Amino acid sequence: MAPRAVTREQLAGAARSAFGGGRLLEAVEPVAGGSKKGVYRLVMDDATTAIAYVWDDAENYWPAAEGDDDLTDPFSPGLGLDLFEAAHARLDALGVRVPALRLVDRDGAHYPADLAIVEDLRGESLEDLLGRDPRSAAPVMARLAEALEAMRGHRAARYGKVAVVDGGGTSRGTSCEGVVLERALRDLAEAAARDPRIAAARGRLEERLLGLARTVRPREQYAVVHGELGPDHVLVDADGDPVVIDIEGLMYFDVEWEHVFLRIRLHDDYRPLAVDGLDEDRLALYMLAQRLSLTAGPLRLLDGDFPDRAFMAGIAEHNLNMALELVRS
Repeated sequence: MAPRAVTREQLAGAARSAFGGGRLLEAVEPVAGGSKKGVYRLVMDDATTAIAYVWDDAENYWPAAEGDDDLTDPFSPGLGLDLFEAAHARLDALGVRVPALRLVDRDGAHYPADLAIVEDLRGESLEDLLGRDPRSAAPVMARLAEALEAMRGHRAARYGKVAVVDGGGTSRGTSCEGVVLERALRDLAEAAARDPRIAAARGRLEERLLGLARTVRPREQYAVVHGELGPDHVLVDADGDPVVIDIEGLMYFDVEWEHVFLRIRLHDDYRPLAVDGLDEDRLALYMLAQRLSLTAGPLRLLDGDFPDRAFMAGIAEHNLNMALELVRS
């Protein structure tokens, strides 16, 4: 569904509550990049700015699917203020830098959907900094490694979304690897239905997934992971500190899931974040699972009206080929 335009009048009251009296909202500017929620820059009449997050169905480009609202599924969409607040509180408690909260509204007092206003970080993303000046990015990567160490060091006896586990709940399934396998088989089926190359290799891909899953040994503790920690989900503040955003998917899970995603997104730039002691069997299973997810997900998104279609098609094509490469040998 194409997002509707959020107007200055709709957010004027929220901005006034977030900033206090004496300032008026002058402009609301869409911020590009989101696919599940609306992101808007609020510009006040004294040039002060903040970011508004709007979790509205009209802002979500993803086609609806059965189970989207099942929070006991660690991989169900990270939508809504409750997930955001729980993730924000957990990361803040661990000393991981996240945008400061200015206002939350879940009752429709200011807008007819979940709304949060947070600190605006006007610096570049880690992705842009790495592309522009890798040397300047080195201390940011070192601090990001420290943040990941803090997340890795905080353990829970149950896996699942932070909002569920910290709230005393239990997630579906019996293990992280079991949940990943179930999701990967579903992604494989969806990708095969949309692309003949995956369809032709479906038997080999399924056999490989099942074989990798059989090698994974049970685990009883889980770390905090972002889940999609690409360099575009890390901003750099004025002090050169990494600031983690798009945090609604935060969960307790196998740390290998995080590091597979980091390897996929960062390539050679991953080295400063590498750690010892990761489970090679989990890494192998999760690598194939994520390649299939990054094929099926973008293809599913293209069923709707996502605007940057060439970009999303490129992600699907790249990961499709990488998934096939994992079973060619």
